[in-house]
Amino acid sequence: MKQPNSPISAYITILAATLGLTLLADTSWAIGLPTVTFGVEDAQNPKQISAALQVLLLLTVLSMAPSILLMTTCFTRIVIVLGFIRQAMGTQNMPPTQIILGLSLFLSFFIMSPTLIRINEEALQPYLEEQISQADALEKGLAPLRDFMLSQVREEELTLLTEITMKNEPYSQEDIPTMTLVPAFMLSELKRAFQMGFMIYIPFLVIDMIVASVLMSMGMMMLPPVIISMPFKLLLFVLVDGWTLVVGSLIKSFS
Repeated sequence: MKQPNSPISAYITILAATLGLTLLADTSWAIGLPTVTFGVEDAQNPKQISAALQVLLLLTVLSMAPSILLMTTCFTRIVIVLGFIRQAMGTQNMPPTQIILGLSLFLSFFIMSPTLIRINEEALQPYLEEQISQADALEKGLAPLRDFMLSQVREEELTLLTEITMKNEPYSQEDIPTMTLVPAFMLSELKRAFQMGFMIYIPFLVIDMIVASVLMSMGMMMLPPVIISMPFKLLLFVLVDGWTLVVGSLIKSFS
């Protein structure tokens, strides 16, 4: 099909592109567009080395932020207990792992909100207003987190770690290093989580035993008891409002 206006359209397109490039060149010359360059140069003084080390330390801390979240908050206990619920009911991937992790994360923010508010008021805001130095902000920000871990750590795990890592017995909680407190807190969280998981397993185990006994008495040995017991587990969990009970128990366990 013939297109009589195609030469005119092409001319207009070329003219517009030319004018656009001309305006862009004039604007860049008038305004001065910034450029970004990367390079590696020799340090001329110790201050440049210190700044480079600070940037490297910051990047390292940012890369370890998920691990720090797992080690120093209530996330560990919550995600393990919710995982035990899914295994005890025998629903395999229901609820999905993403749902369990998301619920654990939001519950962790809910439980840790008083600690986070203290960190913001005592460390972050004064540092942003240039009232305290960076070192003081880190020290003041770590104090509420240590108070939370000390309130949840068990004496047995803390004693074990202090005997291994410290030569002298600490006189107070302030004498316990953070590097000793964090693994003791993790061990305490694992122990409490498994204790709660054991209590969650008991009613579902009773249902499995009852269903298996009924099937054996009926001579239906080839039928897997899990297939029959799963609906009864779900029914029991829904009737007793299991999610509310478990989440409420988890939140109260940190009070």
